[in-house]
Amino acid sequence: MAINIRKFVKNAILEDNGRGDLFFDIAPKGRFTARVIAKDDGILAGVKYAKVLARTEKFDCIFKLQDGESVKKGDIIAELEGKASILLSSERTFLNILQHASGIATNASKYAKLLEGSNVVLLDTRKTRPGLRDFEKYASRIGGAINHRLGLDDCLMLKDTHLKTITNLKEFVVTARKRISWVTKIEIECETFTQVQEAMDAGGDIIMCDNMNPDEIKIVSKFRDEHYPHVLLEASGNITAETISSYLNSGVNAISSGSIIHQATWLDFSMKFD
Repeated sequence: MAINIRKFVKNAILEDNGRGDLFFDIAPKGRFTARVIAKDDGILAGVKYAKVLARTEKFDCIFKLQDGESVKKGDIIAELEGKASILLSSERTFLNILQHASGIATNASKYAKLLEGSNVVLLDTRKTRPGLRDFEKYASRIGGAINHRLGLDDCLMLKDTHLKTITNLKEFVVTARKRISWVTKIEIECETFTQVQEAMDAGGDIIMCDNMNPDEIKIVSKFRDEHYPHVLLEASGNITAETISSYLNSGVNAISSGSIIHQATWLDFSMKFD
C-alpha cells in the first residue's frame, strides 16, 4: 500500500507540474508558512496521502486533525512550512487529495450512521474512477464503509452478464472450486427468487439480491434460513441514503451502494499563506 501511495502522489505531482511550474524559478526566496482551512463540515480523509506528498516534495506539514475526525467550517486542518516555490507548486495537488477523499468519507459516514445499531454492514463497490480505486476505497473506509472487492481477483462474482455465458451453473461452480483459492468466496447475482434457489443449490457462498425490494428479500432470507443458513445475503442495486434504512430488517447481512463513492461531493478546503 505504501508503494501505491508514493506512486499515486508522484503521478499527481507530475500531472499538475508538467514540464515544470513556471513560477518555480522566479519565486521569492526564503521559507513561508501557510494553513489549510476547512470551508465545509464533514469527515476528514486524505491525510495519509497528503503526508506522503509533503515528504516527497520536502516541506513541513503538521496536521491538526487526522483521518476520520470531524471537521468544521473554519477549522485549521494543517499547518505548512517550506519554500514558496514548493508550497505553491504542491498546493492544488495537496488540496485535491484532501477535498476528494474527505468528500467520499463524509458521504460514506452518512450511510454508515444509518446502519448504526444493526447487524448489517455497509459495502462500497467497484464503481470507482479509473486509476483511483485504492484511493477512493481508502476514503470510503475512513468514512465507515467496508470495501467489497478491490478487483476481479478478490472474489469470484458471477453477475448477470457472466451468467448469460454459463449453461450449467452447478457444474460451473464445481469447476470454479477447483481453480480458485480454497479461501475465495463465490458470489452470485440474482434478480428473482427462482435465480436465488438455483444459485444456492449450485453452491454460492454469497447471494447478491440485485434490485430486489425489501419484501422480496425477506422471502429470500426466509428460504436461506430454512435451507442454506451458511449463505450470506447482500442487497444491492440503486440503494441510496434515502432508501437504505428500508433494507435493515430484510434479513440481509450487507448492503452495497456505488453511490457512496460516485455520488460523493468534494468538501471545500483552501490554503492561505500567513
